[in-house]
Amino acid sequence: MSEVVTELERVYAEMRLQAERVLIGQTPAFELLCIALFSSGHVLLEGVPGTAKTLMAKLLARLIQAQFRRVQFTPDLMPSDIVGTSVFDLQNGTFYLKQGPIFTQILLADEINRAPAKTQAALLEAMEERQVTLEGETRTLDFPFFVIATQNPVEYEGTYPLPEAQLDRFLFKVLVGYPDSAAEQQILRNYDAGFDAQALDTANIQPVLSPDMIGRVIKGLVDVTVDAAVLGYITSIAKATRQSSDLVLGASPRASIALLRGSKVLASLRGRSYVTPDDIKALAPPILRHRLILRAEAELEGLTPDRVVERVLQRVPVPR
Repeated sequence: MSEVVTELERVYAEMRLQAERVLIGQTPAFELLCIALFSSGHVLLEGVPGTAKTLMAKLLARLIQAQFRRVQFTPDLMPSDIVGTSVFDLQNGTFYLKQGPIFTQILLADEINRAPAKTQAALLEAMEERQVTLEGETRTLDFPFFVIATQNPVEYEGTYPLPEAQLDRFLFKVLVGYPDSAAEQQILRNYDAGFDAQALDTANIQPVLSPDMIGRVIKGLVDVTVDAAVLGYITSIAKATRQSSDLVLGASPRASIALLRGSKVLASLRGRSYVTPDDIKALAPPILRHRLILRAEAELEGLTPDRVVERVLQRVPVPR
């Protein structure tokens, strides 16, 4: 077995152990965050307020010793509020570039759909190319650059839905639901004992790895093998979405690449140096749900993107 695969399995086990001390009932969402991080992707978290989305982002930053910044997206937020702008220095009589909060390692774009399209687009270059063009000068962002965006699925008044080009930049769309009763009781016990999500310093969370280690792990994922039949399975799923009568828009080649990258990380977290069809099935919903556009007739029938993905997975033959 690859040394990198063994290291990633061990690192993730320690990250999960540390996270579960303060993050109760959201382990599946946290796992997807970690997969996206090691896949060099970004994540859109969708859930109602109070379901630990911000806590997950802060916790991940602490576990990997990364710089963390949070931007509250509002209707009056300007692109320069994110990437930065030129500021005149009265003392020296010259302009200098003041960097915006995008110059960080983990950026939490809170309620991203509350800002207009022009401001949302300010993230596009950074998410795709890990660089920002500011006043005609291109600046490379620190590694790892990881965007975690959130949006509320309930309130639509005063929001600006993300266009398809922006949604396609996210590796995963993760649905963050309510914890079950047992998990919620544990949350209450933790708070009753003095836990405060705003003061993670008191939780004694220990860093597990560094940005340099993340880079080494990502490079080592090339050793995770993908059989030709599994590659064919990925392309068959993508093709099936494009031919689906329920959809106006199916999965792009970027979605196929996302399935490949994510499944290699998931296999490593499971302690395997090879990808199986089950890895593809597990990641298909969070990778595809935000990339598919339903036909009006399908929406009237009550179909959802997740249901369409389920139908596609049922139709496409699974390689042995």
